[in-house]
Amino acid sequence: MKKLATLAVGAVMAAGPVMADLVFPSLSYRTGPYAAGGIPFADGYADYFTLLNERDGGIGGVATRLLECETGYNTEKGVECYEATKGEGSLVYQPLSTGITYQLIPKVTADDIPLHTMGYGRTSAANGDVFSHTFNYPGNYWNGASGAVNYLLDSNGGDLSGKKIALVYHNSAYGKEPIRTLEELSSKHGFDLSLLPVDHPGQEQKSQWLQIRRDRPDFVLMWGWGVMNQVAIQEAANIRFPMENFIGIWWSGAEHDVLPAGDKANGYKALTFHNVGRDFPIFDDIQKYVVETGKAAGAGDQIGNVLYNRGMYAAMLAAEAVKTAQAIHGVADITPAMMRDGMEALEMTEEKMVGLGMPNFGPSFSVSCENHGGPGLVGVTQWDASAQTWSLISDFAPTDGDVIGALVEADSSAYAAENNIGSNCS
Repeated sequence: MKKLATLAVGAVMAAGPVMADLVFPSLSYRTGPYAAGGIPFADGYADYFTLLNERDGGIGGVATRLLECETGYNTEKGVECYEATKGEGSLVYQPLSTGITYQLIPKVTADDIPLHTMGYGRTSAANGDVFSHTFNYPGNYWNGASGAVNYLLDSNGGDLSGKKIALVYHNSAYGKEPIRTLEELSSKHGFDLSLLPVDHPGQEQKSQWLQIRRDRPDFVLMWGWGVMNQVAIQEAANIRFPMENFIGIWWSGAEHDVLPAGDKANGYKALTFHNVGRDFPIFDDIQKYVVETGKAAGAGDQIGNVLYNRGMYAAMLAAEAVKTAQAIHGVADITPAMMRDGMEALEMTEEKMVGLGMPNFGPSFSVSCENHGGPGLVGVTQWDASAQTWSLISDFAPTDGDVIGALVEADSSAYAAENNIGSNCS
C-alpha cells in the first residue's frame, strides 16, 4: 500500500514545472471499493476546470492546473497526497473522504490552505470562529439528517410521534455523523430511532435487513457509500420494504446505487444539495469545449449523472471563490491564503447561477467568518426506474437550525478547548 501511494504521488510531482497558474489538487479515488463513486466526481471536477481554460482562458486570465493524486479512499494515502502537493501552490483541498478530512483539518490550518468538505467531513467545522480554514457549505451531514426528518414530517401531517425510523449506516466516522442529530430529533419529535451499522465495504447486510423485517420500521434512512448502497437497496427489495419510505443521504443516491436492483429500486429517495440531470446550459459548453475536443477526464459518458454533477458543482464553487478572492485582493494569481478569504466571502445567488449556465442548480447561500457552512438547505430526489432518471421532488428547504446550531456549538467548543484555539472572528 505504501509503494502504491508513493507511485501515485510521484506521478503528480512529475506533472510539470511550477508556473503562474491556479492550482487545484484532486484527491481522487479511481481505484478501490468506492471507485464507482470516485470516478464520476473526479471527472466532473476536472472537466469544469478544463472548460474554464478552453472557453475563458482560465479564471481572471490565469489558467487553472489540476493535480490529481489517487487515494483509493485510504486515509494514509490521502495525507501523503496532501503532503506531496501542498507546496505546488495548491489553493484548496477537497478530499472527498471524512477520514482524510479529520486528518487534514489541523494540517491545513497550520499551512494556511483552505479545505472544502462539501456535504461531508467534520460537521461542526461549519463554525468558522473555531475552524478558520475548513468550509463545508452549502450543507453538511447534520443538515442531511434534519432534512430527512423534515421531509418525513411534511409527508406525515407534521407528526412523527410513535413512528419508527431505522438508520442503516456505514460503520465509520462518516456513517456515524448523523447519529447525534437524529437522537436529538427523535426526542424532539417523538419517533423511535434504531441504529444498524454495516461494516466496510458493506456487501454483507442480511442480519440488518432481517432485523428491519422483524421490527417493521415506518421509514429507513441510509448513510452508505459504494457497494453498500447497492446491497442495501437490493436487500430492501428482497424483504419488500416500500422504496418510497427508504431515503439515503446524498452519497447514497447515484445511478450506480439503484441500477443493479432494476425495477425494484423504483421510488427510492435520496437527499441532495444540488440539482440532478443534464438539462442545464453548462453541459452544452462542456460538450463543445471539453468532450468534443478530446479533453474530457473520462469517456464523456458520465455527464449529467449525479456524482459527475457534484464534482462539477464543487469545482464551480471553487472557481467562484477564486473570483471573489481576486476581487478582494486586486490580483489574479492568488495565494492559498487569499483563496481562504474568497471562500469566506463567497456569495452564490440565483442570478449568478443563471449567468454560469446553472439555473436552480444549487441553493442560494452566503458564507461568513462565523458561518462556514451556509444555510444548510436540503432537497430530496427520487429514482424513476422506468426512465432511469433522478428527479428533484422538493425545494431546497431549511433544516432545524436550533438543534443543529446547538450541536455545532457544543462540538466545536469542545474541539477549541482541546486544541487551545481562540476566536478567529473577533
